[in-house]
Amino acid sequence: MYNYELVTLLEKVLNKSYQMKNGEHAFHCPFCNHHKKKLQVNIDTQKWHCWVCNKGGYKIGILLQKINAPKHIIKEVLQLVNEYVSYEKDQEEVKHDVSLPREYKPLWIKSDDPIYRNAIHYLKKRNIDTKEILRYSIGYCTSGPYVNRIIIPSYDGDGKLNYFIARDMFPGSKFKYKNPPMSKDTIAFELFINWNEPIVLCEGVFDAIAIRRNTIPLLGKFPSKTLVMKLIEKKVKKIYVSLDEDARKDAIKLSKFLMDNGIETYLLEMENKDPSELGFETFWKIINDTQQTTFSDIIKGKLYG
Repeated sequence: MYNYELVTLLEKVLNKSYQMKNGEHAFHCPFCNHHKKKLQVNIDTQKWHCWVCNKGGYKIGILLQKINAPKHIIKEVLQLVNEYVSYEKDQEEVKHDVSLPREYKPLWIKSDDPIYRNAIHYLKKRNIDTKEILRYSIGYCTSGPYVNRIIIPSYDGDGKLNYFIARDMFPGSKFKYKNPPMSKDTIAFELFINWNEPIVLCEGVFDAIAIRRNTIPLLGKFPSKTLVMKLIEKKVKKIYVSLDEDARKDAIKLSKFLMDNGIETYLLEMENKDPSELGFETFWKIINDTQQTTFSDIIKGKLYG
């Protein structure tokens, strides 16, 4: 069904269009400013593409965000296409009810305690040295509910604790990770992120520590709602997806999601190893050798795995 209201809203931002066939409308491109109307927007499918500068995407809302359209127009458009999301920040600051375990002890302070020595030995096996221990404020617990666990805090962009990971350091544990009693709807290691640079998404904190540069551990297979909103709000341009090989389907799904939202995406092939196994140098060589993922790649991935 032809949506005059949607076209009217788009013309408020992109100026007058002319109607083509199959729901297509042509506008002057705000990215390359070509003198002819080379930006085509499909009102039915939401696909948009400029035939001159090759800018494109699969969501009209993303197009409007990229050109800094007024927020009220973005909201009206999202409501029309049934994808309304509030981009207004909550009046009240989101509070994370989390604190480090009372028994937490920093690992950069030496101790004769056997648990301290076990923790240092465990981290060395994972190629984590004093520099990483200090950078990530890694600690351990000798008693309490997190006894015999490595504690890795996470801080938000303002330096406030927003989560922590408690990893059992002994092999054969039935419960390797013990999460704090709170939602995972947060951004792990946000304190270290430069949103203006390419971002690497990985599964776990040890992967992120191995990658080192501008990486966010998902603490699972898919980004939290808070992270998704931040990626859109900060207009992140490029993301590398480095999920483990056993999560290949999830990695393909995540890559398509990012591409649908107008983000340049690179799906990494990691030789059946995770980043912490590959190590810093090998991982970044894979980054440098990886070509941008296309929708053809996504389709092939779904078909052939």
